[in-house]
Amino acid sequence: MSKVYVFLADGFEEIEGLTVVDLMRRAGIEVTTVSIKEDTAIEGSHHILLRADTTFGNCDFSDADMLVLPGGGLGTKNLEKCEPLGKLVTSYCEKGGKIAAICAAPRVFAGLGLLNGKKATCYPSVMEELTGAVKSEDAVVVDGNITTSRGLGTAIDFSLELITQLISKEKADEIAESVVYKR
Repeated sequence: MSKVYVFLADGFEEIEGLTVVDLMRRAGIEVTTVSIKEDTAIEGSHHILLRADTTFGNCDFSDADMLVLPGGGLGTKNLEKCEPLGKLVTSYCEKGGKIAAICAAPRVFAGLGLLNGKKATCYPSVMEELTGAVKSEDAVVVDGNITTSRGLGTAIDFSLELITQLISKEKADEIAESVVYKR
């Protein structure tokens, strides 16, 4: 079974983070939501309160098959400020591990130098900040072990692409059909 960590910060875009969690769990993928704070209480960008499964400090991530960053303006700023997360993502990506980000969060990858020469996408107003990237307006972009997506409106496509990578296109199609989503 695949293991995915989804990192949550105050101000994250709820739909982008929770769509990934929901669809992956429907597919049978083990997903752990991780607060980058010292406690599990998280407030989303639309003031929805939730509890992450665990905190960053309580994980070693050695069993990860993928690391996922949801967007949201404030959420992305908080992810960028988390130095341990930046070190983890950089090390994991450089070793060939799959990383994914949606909306403003691909900016975290750009800031870490991970998008240099890579095709990537993000929320339109953040596109200029994808330093070093070959910018695309596609809904979901995969370049090697890095997957990026544009925003809330592409959250299902993003999630289904991640399921395709971790399991199969057939499983992603099955999940799409089960939630009445036409690809």
